[in-house]
Amino acid sequence: MDALSTSSISHAHCLSYSLPFPSSTFGACQKKRPVLAIVRMPAAYGASAESKHERSGGGSNGDRKRDKEREMEAWERKDEVNRKIASQKAISVILRREAIKAIIEKKGPINSRKLLPRTVLEALHDRITALRWESALKVFDLLREQLWYKPNPGIYIKLIVMLGKCKQPIRAHALFQNMSDERCIINHESYTALVSAYGRSGLFDKAFFLLENMKITDGCHPDVQTYSILIKSCLRYFKFDEVQFLMLDMKNLGIKPNTVTYNTLIDAYGKAGRFAEMESVLMEMLGNHDCKPDIWTMNATLRAFGGSGQIEMMEKCYDKFKGSGISPDSKTFNILIDCYGKARKYKKMSAVMEYMQKYYFSWTLVTYNVVIDAFGRARDLKKMEYIFRLMKSERMKPNRVTFCSLIRAYGRAEAVDKIKAVLRYVENSDVMLDTVFFNCLVDAYGRAGCLSEMREVLELMQKRGCRPDKITYSTMIKYYLSRGINDQRVQDLQDISQEEARSPKKLTDKLHFEQGAEEAVTPFCFS
Repeated sequence: MDALSTSSISHAHCLSYSLPFPSSTFGACQKKRPVLAIVRMPAAYGASAESKHERSGGGSNGDRKRDKEREMEAWERKDEVNRKIASQKAISVILRREAIKAIIEKKGPINSRKLLPRTVLEALHDRITALRWESALKVFDLLREQLWYKPNPGIYIKLIVMLGKCKQPIRAHALFQNMSDERCIINHESYTALVSAYGRSGLFDKAFFLLENMKITDGCHPDVQTYSILIKSCLRYFKFDEVQFLMLDMKNLGIKPNTVTYNTLIDAYGKAGRFAEMESVLMEMLGNHDCKPDIWTMNATLRAFGGSGQIEMMEKCYDKFKGSGISPDSKTFNILIDCYGKARKYKKMSAVMEYMQKYYFSWTLVTYNVVIDAFGRARDLKKMEYIFRLMKSERMKPNRVTFCSLIRAYGRAEAVDKIKAVLRYVENSDVMLDTVFFNCLVDAYGRAGCLSEMREVLELMQKRGCRPDKITYSTMIKYYLSRGINDQRVQDLQDISQEEARSPKKLTDKLHFEQGAEEAVTPFCFS
């Protein structure tokens, strides 16, 4: 044993077994004793024995573990290669899309006819949503030049609706004609979109002419949606006689008004202060088993009574609607807060705000705007500014209505420095300003007696691409005259105002002025 080295033992196997020697050999020894024998074996044999021993039992788990590790490493290498390939493809697609977008945005001619369909359609959708009608028509022309283009009536209808909202009925009619030229399917939806375009622009002769054509065209007969849209357009222009004619025409054709039709009538009659007609429509709606009042009916009724100062009637209607199973929503509470604020019932306004907080009604942008306007009307600038800071801390982005309320409040308080601070805030934001905002600014400077700053608003409007309207000039003239100024400046403003009245306007008319005046007073509206 001492003669064996450590290295030799490493290649030896210690075998413990019993040697069956005859009992006579050792005399009295009757039992078999285990003998420890040390045998020198070749290294190769030892390794093979070890591997056999591991495979037979103890080493099987280690082998499986190593095999799994190898498989995972191979899978990770393959996945990494696939990711690189996918990244390269994605980068090439993204770069190509960006190049196409750059081509689309260019004002010059575009020669490519193999642009990516998804990119062109996304660009068209974005412009339609943003009501950028000029840019949308350019992208549509580019779309029609593509090799993969096929006429789609759905795209045409979306474009016609957009042009109607932008008061471009002539271009809408041209697209309608293109649909026919490209053999698109023209159905009642296409006709309804064009009727809406004419109605929004106040061209009711052409709208009613199209309506008559729909009645005699197969597959294009008007439905309740067609009549509801045309009724809404008539109500915007206070064409109440035409509304009665359309309701009678629906009855003769067997077309029953739906909930949208009734809600449109209730809302329009309420805004016009025609409460008798509004209540008549509401009673007719209640008598129609197919049309049940909903939350829109509730909100329109509350806004009609509350906006006219009939707070008690508003509260009675609220209880009746709620008792009939209609649950109020955030818009309902916004209406209540606004009406209570305008009626100077600040305790009830605060009660509604507490109710919203108690029952987890989240404050929306409209809620903040309503509360800011209410405190501004009450000339409580500290609470107004607190709500504005709270609004920003909640990461609620202020909009044009928010700034109008702030400007009006500071104008009432003649806080010129804070008016200028709001202007600096607006300049550093991406808020889209319009004529209504600048009219509020003109009024604020006029109230504070800052006539030079008031005059500079016209230059600011020109830089922002906003066109002054009748309210702009009349407000400036009013404050000049109130200060005893009736010189050449006033005469120039009067001349410009008269010239504007005589010149044809693309997007302004009597209703636009009235809506602008209403929007300048009301901090929000419900769609």
